[in-house]
Amino acid sequence: MTKYLISFPGRAMAVPAEDFAAVGKAAHEVMREAKAAGVYVFGGGINEDVAPLMVASDGTVTNETYPQTKEFDGGFCVLQLPSREAAILWAAKIAKACRCSQELREFGYDPES
Repeated sequence: MTKYLISFPGRAMAVPAEDFAAVGKAAHEVMREAKAAGVYVFGGGINEDVAPLMVASDGTVTNETYPQTKEFDGGFCVLQLPSREAAILWAAKIAKACRCSQELREFGYDPES
């Protein structure tokens, strides 16, 4: 089976403050459903209170990031599914729960991972 990344940037979730608890509850219900179905690998949200670091091949650490990922935030999950069609169905469930579109990406197969 293939692993899929389903994610969204934080700014995509434009939910009124009074609806945020309901969105969290709905999202947790979908994750519990994925766990019960045996397709959940891991997931979570990027902690925006902790700045990213760049760690070079020589171990040097700097307070920066790649320009194209400077605004990487929001939530994500990785599911292991039998097909892209199944991944689209799960992404739709998550989009409904989170009230925002989800980006779907497929991990390449690596027998060593």
